[in-house]
Amino acid sequence: MEITFLGTGTSQGVPVIACSCAVCRSDDSRDNRLRSSVMVSEDGRNVVIDSGPDFRQQMLREQVTTLEAIVYTHEHKDHIAGMDDIRAFNFFEGKNIPLYCTERVEQALRREFSYVFTDQKYPGVPEAHAVRIHNSPFTVGGIPFIPVQVRHMHLPVLGFRTGNFTYITDANYIPEEEKDKIRGSRVLVLNALRLSAHPSHFTLEEAIALSDELGAESTYFTHISHQLGLHTEIQSQLPEGKYLAYDGLKLSV
Repeated sequence: MEITFLGTGTSQGVPVIACSCAVCRSDDSRDNRLRSSVMVSEDGRNVVIDSGPDFRQQMLREQVTTLEAIVYTHEHKDHIAGMDDIRAFNFFEGKNIPLYCTERVEQALRREFSYVFTDQKYPGVPEAHAVRIHNSPFTVGGIPFIPVQVRHMHLPVLGFRTGNFTYITDANYIPEEEKDKIRGSRVLVLNALRLSAHPSHFTLEEAIALSDELGAESTYFTHISHQLGLHTEIQSQLPEGKYLAYDGLKLSV
């Protein structure tokens, strides 16, 4: 199984207009962070977790030509906004794309992309259908997924474990019973927004402590804001086995 980090950034705290911060001016490609998403690939099948606003750019960059499905963590705009761009996969693969999501996320997708789900469709709109998931295991294209229920302040968010890999984004609390699903992972991904406290995201220090508690061999931090700082500087301060993820990073798990 191969994991590709499509994006490791966030809309939270990202300067976009006339910014002169060190991250924006960095020549290190690892500081160029699109919105957070990963792709799980096995035996030629690609499953993407979340389709943020940068989905199209990410697919083009990684030269992805097939898409089995999209699996959603939650309904925030920076995780669903790019769903419209599945239409290219509809065209070239000639198939409807399943969207694996909770009822809450499905409702958000139906609001945001009503033209996709209406009975009277305009020609050329994306072809997709929702597949309801809950906090119980499911399989996508032969790839098993175990949901991990976490909290993003008051919002329920799903992380996912597949094999020895666990992906958690947009969280600041994980119940004890859900931690048991994560333990034993060889590779763990956790969100680490910035150094200072935030009401709905783990800080880097909190993510490091949680990683130590869960005992993964390797932990990669994602959903990184510009406020965290430069990749090289932060990476040099991390303990052994802890890494800042970056866009385009590939792992075999």
